[in-house]
Amino acid sequence: MSQPEIMTVQEVAELLRVSERTVYDWATNGQIPCGKLGTTWRFKRSDVETWIDENLSRRKPAQLPIISMRDILSPEHVILFDVTSKRQALQQLIDTLSTNSVVGNIDELTEGIFKREEMMSTGIGLGVAVPHVRLKSIKKPIMAVGISKSDITDYESIDGKPVRILFMILAGLGQHVEHIKTLARISGFVKDNHLRNSLLSAASSESIYQMLVTKVK
Repeated sequence: MSQPEIMTVQEVAELLRVSERTVYDWATNGQIPCGKLGTTWRFKRSDVETWIDENLSRRKPAQLPIISMRDILSPEHVILFDVTSKRQALQQLIDTLSTNSVVGNIDELTEGIFKREEMMSTGIGLGVAVPHVRLKSIKKPIMAVGISKSDITDYESIDGKPVRILFMILAGLGQHVEHIKTLARISGFVKDNHLRNSLLSAASSESIYQMLVTKVK
C-alpha cells in the first residue's frame, strides 16, 4: 500500500523520531515545509522528504556529527532544584549555563529562551520539557538538565501534565543538523518510563549525569 502524500503532525513526528511539539515548533517558525488547513498543520510527504535530505543528508555519512551525551552535557550543568513555576525553572537553567564560554551572550540566551516559550510551550508531555533555541552567539551545542522536586504546574505541556524534568538545549545558527539530532535523541529516550522514574528518584546531580551519559545512546 502506498503511503499518503499528505501527512499530519503525528506522522511527521514518527517519521523524524521527534516529538509532535518539535514538529509544531518547526512549522510555526517556518523551518519545515508545510501548510495550514484552518487551524491544522498539513505536510506534503515529498516536500518533507526533500527537506530531510537537504538538512540531514547534506553531508557524507563519514562527516555527520557523532553526538554523545558527554559531548553536550557536563556534570556542572546538571542541577536539582525545587521550583513550581516555568520562569523559575528556565532561569535556573540559564544561570547554570551562563558561565560557560560556549554561551557568548547571556542576554541573548535569556531573551531567546523566554521568547520561544511565549510562542509555544516546550513541554513535550510525560512530565518533560525541552526548552531549546539556536542563536548566533552559541559556539557549539550544549545542554543543561534540571530535575525539580516539585511539580511545575504552569508549563502548559502538550498533555496538560506538570513538568519536573527539563532539558535545555542550545545550538548555533549554523548547527541545524546537530540541533535536530539532539532533539530527536532527547524526545526518544524520555519515552522510557523506567528512565524517567530513575531521574526523578536520583539522590544527586552526579548520579543523574552518570545515568544520562551511560544509559542514553
